[in-house]
Amino acid sequence: MSGALLVAGTTSDAGKSVLTAGICRWLARSGVSVAPFKAQNMSNNSFVTLEGGEIGRAQALQAFACGVEPSVRFNPVLLKPGSDRSSQVVVLGQVDGTVSALSYRSRKAALMEVVLSTLESVRADHDVVVCEGAGSPAEINLRASDIANMGLARAAGLPVVVVGDIDRGGVLAHLFGTVALLDAADQALVAGFVVNKFRGDRGLLEPGLAQLRGLTGRPVLGVLPWREELWLDAEDSLSYAADGVVGRPTPPLGEWLRVAVPRLPRVSNATDVEALAAEPGVSVRFATAPAALADADLVVLPGSKATVADLAWLRSTGLAEAVLAHARAGKAVVGVCGGFQMLGRVIDDRVESGLGMVEGLGLLDVEVEFGAAKVLGRVSGSAFGHPATGYEIHHGRVRSCGDEPVVTTADGAEGARRGPVVGTHWHGLLENDGVRRAVLVWAAALAGRAYVPGEVSFAAVRAAQVDLLGDLVAEHLDTEALLRLIDGGAPDGLPFIPPGAPPSP
Repeated sequence: MSGALLVAGTTSDAGKSVLTAGICRWLARSGVSVAPFKAQNMSNNSFVTLEGGEIGRAQALQAFACGVEPSVRFNPVLLKPGSDRSSQVVVLGQVDGTVSALSYRSRKAALMEVVLSTLESVRADHDVVVCEGAGSPAEINLRASDIANMGLARAAGLPVVVVGDIDRGGVLAHLFGTVALLDAADQALVAGFVVNKFRGDRGLLEPGLAQLRGLTGRPVLGVLPWREELWLDAEDSLSYAADGVVGRPTPPLGEWLRVAVPRLPRVSNATDVEALAAEPGVSVRFATAPAALADADLVVLPGSKATVADLAWLRSTGLAEAVLAHARAGKAVVGVCGGFQMLGRVIDDRVESGLGMVEGLGLLDVEVEFGAAKVLGRVSGSAFGHPATGYEIHHGRVRSCGDEPVVTTADGAEGARRGPVVGTHWHGLLENDGVRRAVLVWAAALAGRAYVPGEVSFAAVRAAQVDLLGDLVAEHLDTEALLRLIDGGAPDGLPFIPPGAPPSP
């Protein structure tokens, strides 16, 4: 059996995904056969594997860090929230019903069998498997049915490292409290801590780290510095900056080009716009109010896990009218997946919302009908005069289209284009360098901007970020201690930290 490690976090977005990717990259560059694993993810940002199944976007990035092709085995359970109370369940890449928070608990035992058998198969194929937890392992209300954190660690005998985000404040309390709320058997697997996003004088932090070790008997295995270059492949749109800015805009070669992206309540694959933000002189912002679209040169309507509900939200906020005004002014609008569906005349949805015929924004001569089976797949063709690849994840199917297509494929055509409005079901289309630059030049011309495109390779940008994660692990973590944990598991004799988990009600 291969070595393995579970990276847990004090909170969501504490740094589990990036630390897992960094450890994977560091090991892969050392010649180790390594794979990622996340038993259960909850995210509407997903990716389609070559098997034709969905996994969390973070696990696709981690696979890239490992130098292996993404697989449904790396994320056997994916929950895609469609509302505040229900989520679509994806098991080994395929939709397997919809659950509420309470009804999901009854499925956990069967899903744990899937998780453990899948993890065993991944471990059989690789020297090391780096597992990522979900949320926090100290969610004591969920511990009895946990399959992603200490439940997985206990069942598979995994040593656990807990990462905390010091940028949020209170990281020492978060790390201590996480361990202190676990029962004795769970605590015995927690072998160390990592502090994430540190800025400032490390010397000021050292006394606290020493005290934490004294209180818990567990070392801090490293302190990762804040690096503003790390922003790609966020788990959800709330991971972006508080002001809605995507990425780190770099100076223009000509005039700035401004891109506005309505932040839909159930936005999916918001990562589609990250490739735009990688270009020089392109400012990309998420918007929640109509005023944010007033000075935009390009509006991108992103995907949605609840297309009809998000379209209603778009109307209730005034953003729908702002999108229409933008198009009437002759400025560019691009809709991706759910956003494409919203731009059409009619959405016939008896599957996702159950509302039947719903009027769209009417900017494209397209009718969409939702089917029970989800369309999943990798795709290729040409768009805007350039080769293009992407992937599809959607229930909606184009029933009729009176506009010219956007993408040409070997089997036909896809998408719709009418004047300044473009729609496509293809995620990842803007990651194609030639397509992305052509879209930006087109949008700039419509807006009257003297925009000059750069020569960015988005694949190189992503590779550089993953390499940086590997560098940070190599330079700032006790890698010898990490290897001991991976090979030998948690050491014996780790002390119990009271009070431990409260008794079951």
